[in-house]
Parts: sequence; C-alpha cells; structure tokens
Amino acid sequence: MHADPAECGDLALWLARLGIDLDRFLAFDRPDPMTRMSAWRDALDGPMPERGAGIATVMRELGEVVIPNGSQIPNPASCAFITTGATTVGALATLAGSVAAPQRVGLTAFHFLEALSLSWLSSLFELPAGMEGVYSSGGSVANLVALGGARQQAFERIGIDPARDGVCRRGRIYATAASHHTIRRAAAVLGLGREALVLVESDALGRMRPEALGRVLDADRHSDGLPVAVVANAGTTDAGAIDDLAAIGAIARRHGVWFHVDGAYGLPGILDPELRPLFDGLGFADSVVVDPHKWLGAPVGIGATFVRDRSLLARAFTQTAADYLEGACTDGEADHSMDALGVPYADFGVELSAPSRGAVVWALLREIGADGLRQRVRRHNAMARQVAARVRAHAELELLQPPTLSICCFRFRGDGRGDLNALNRRIHGALLRRGRAMPSTTVIHGQLAIRPCFVGARAEMRHADALVDEVVMVGRAMSRGQTDLAESGFLDHHVS
Repeated sequence: MHADPAECGDLALWLARLGIDLDRFLAFDRPDPMTRMSAWRDALDGPMPERGAGIATVMRELGEVVIPNGSQIPNPASCAFITTGATTVGALATLAGSVAAPQRVGLTAFHFLEALSLSWLSSLFELPAGMEGVYSSGGSVANLVALGGARQQAFERIGIDPARDGVCRRGRIYATAASHHTIRRAAAVLGLGREALVLVESDALGRMRPEALGRVLDADRHSDGLPVAVVANAGTTDAGAIDDLAAIGAIARRHGVWFHVDGAYGLPGILDPELRPLFDGLGFADSVVVDPHKWLGAPVGIGATFVRDRSLLARAFTQTAADYLEGACTDGEADHSMDALGVPYADFGVELSAPSRGAVVWALLREIGADGLRQRVRRHNAMARQVAARVRAHAELELLQPPTLSICCFRFRGDGRGDLNALNRRIHGALLRRGRAMPSTTVIHGQLAIRPCFVGARAEMRHADALVDEVVMVGRAMSRGQTDLAESGFLDHHVS
C-alpha cells in the first residue's frame, strides 16, 4: 500500500516560500491581471491531470502565475468594496485554524475562542447586555440568521412554529430602499417572500424616517400582515448613512416588533467619538450584525450575528440530532476534546461544517487592541471627510452626499455641461485602468457618484488625496476630449 500522494507536512518549508511570493504581491507594483490575461490563462488552462505534478510544481505555479495575477482588492489604492485584504495576523490565524482546528466543534482552544471573541466584539461595540452571537460566512448569512430569529418570534407569538410547520400568514419586514439587497433575499429564503419587504420612506441621505415607520406600523394593525422585523442601517452600503437608531428602536419596541440593526459595515463606527451618539439606539436592538471581514481586516468569510435570545435561533435553525454526530458524544463529564461538541453553534445558523472563525477575530483584536481599531476607524472616517473638504473647495467637483462614516460620494462636474453621468462613468473606467485610485460608483438621487470607501488597514490619508487628484486630472483630460490616459508619466503632478 503506497502512502497518499498529497504532502501533509513540511509546512515551515512551504510557508516560507509562499510568504516570499505573497510579500512580493503586497508590493502592488505589477499591472492589473487583465493586461496579461492570455499568458496566465494559457499557463493554467488544461485538462485534469491523470498524474499529479507534486507540491513543488504547484507551489512554483502559485508563486509565478497565480499570486502575481491576484485581486486588486487588497491594494490600498482600491477603495471600491467594503471588503479589503486581510491583515497578516488575520491570514495567519486563518491558516492556523485550517490546519489545527478544521471544524469549530470540540473542546479545544479554538472552540473556546469562538465564544471569547464574540464576547469581545459585543463589549467593543457596546451591544445590549446579555446578547449572544454566532459566526457565519458574512453579512448575507448574518442577516438571514437574525431575521430567522425574528420570524421565529413573530410566528410563535401567534401559536405557530414556522421552522417546524412553515409559515401560514403573510409576514412583513420594514426597511428602506438603502437597506442591503440581501434583506430581500433573506425574506425569500425564510419563506416570507421577497414581497414581504415593506419600503419605508427615507430622507435625502437615505435614512429611514421614524415618523413614516410609525405610520406604516399603525396602518398594518388593521391588515392581515404579520410584522416580523424592522431593519435599521448602521452604515448604508451606498453612502454610509446611519439611521436614527434611537427613534426607530423606540417605535419598534412600542409596537412589539423585532428591531434588527444591520451594522455589517458601519457598526465599528461607534468607536469614533465624533459619531458615538449616532449609535445610542443600539440598546433597543433585538439583533445586530457586523462583518469582521470589513473594518477589522479579517479574510473574507466572517460575519457575526448577535441576538438577545439565542434560544430563538436554536428553534429556528436546529437540524435535530444525528446519531453519527451528537450520538457519538458522551452525556457525562468530558475528559477528551472529542467527548462533546461544545457550544452548539451549528444549531444557531445554517452551517454545520464551519471553520474556526473566532480564532481569527481573537487574533485581530489581540494584535491591535480596541485602541488600534479605534485609530483605524477614525483615520478612515477622516479620509472621507478630507475627500469631502477638497470636493467642496474645488470648482470642478460636486459633493453628492456628505460623509457620515468612511464613504464619500461625489462627482466631477467640470463646467457642468453635457451628460455628467456618462462623463463620470468614463472617468471611473479610466481610474480603474490607471490603478492609482480604484473607487466604485453608486447612484445618489439619479446622479452617478464616484464612491470611495476606506476600510483597509493599508489605506492612509495620502490615498484619499491621491483619489481626488486622479479624479480631477482624468476629468479635465476627458473634458478636453483626451481618451488615452494610460501613457507613462501622464498626469503625475499634484492638482489643487
């Protein structure tokens, strides 16, 4: 019998080689992968091999072909998404878990860190006392889990177990058009239907109007709809706006409706003293979500849901016991790490197999502490305000929405003539191709906005200034009719 052909050791050797290749990638001194796509695709494409090439060949190809043609997302010049490149300790802790604790179950140090890190997050973000959490793969699932608890509570109050018997009445989830689109998807997955989402009127910044919510809830008392949850935003995806959590939470409490706060992106904003008052209404929350893979710098794939009553999640998501799993564990006192599963996180969400995410969050917070994260959040918020200040001071730029958190929405308007949406679309495309500042776009009141979002640990104030400079220079060039903006040395000077 031959040994398995896969290498299962020598991590020190291969990690050292991988580290060199990754450090080289993190210099961000290579052109975009699309500039040489045919070369790396030809090198990688081919039929499934009958005989393996061995780890040495795989590692060489990773280092020479795959890694150099990776994503722009970790690049500090990239401010397009609310996810970012993992910090070093986040990547290393993820690797540690994948090797030493490939499942979050069992009485191990990794399992202990699931609960400890959730407790740290709850304390850090000043969540209501007694809230308990569960990790998932990100904000989409985190919101689904929270709304699953809301659905369970709403239907149990009318004598129905929706997880066991299904829903028999039309449910209602109250949110705004600025709420993340996964809220609507969660309603569909939970059997409430996408049309269960009731859009509440918002103000010019995209924030829910509390008085409008009150009117809708009052009107629904006389309908056959069952109020399931009110969803408030602690940082909208488009512009980073924060709803009036205190007013909305009080209305939800008065009507006896589950109050959910989507803080996937913006909850860490509570660490900025200038913004702290905007989070006062968290005390009303029945559930809160946050994504450590955003502002905390974790690798993508970590979201957290916190609820006041985790037993609701157990009733909503329990998979019932399996002989091969729970049946393999003892009921008595454990003296081996596999005698018990530990906290039954699998019954609080939709994942059975799940990595040890808590160790990653623990490592991130252990490395920099609350003060380190506070400094990062304040720096990024200040970057958005710096962009806004320069936009306000520049005759050729227009601020479309003042920043609350670390997102700023603006556009190049030049002399104000022509189709500004089309012009800014072309500017955005040129920015991406040039690679010196890579924001995204969104639409604010029908106007296309250049939308930088600063969350990466590598992002500094100079990147905010570089973005404004790029937009002005590229905008001016396009207004003159120049379209080839990728020439070496073009537009390298500072623009005021």
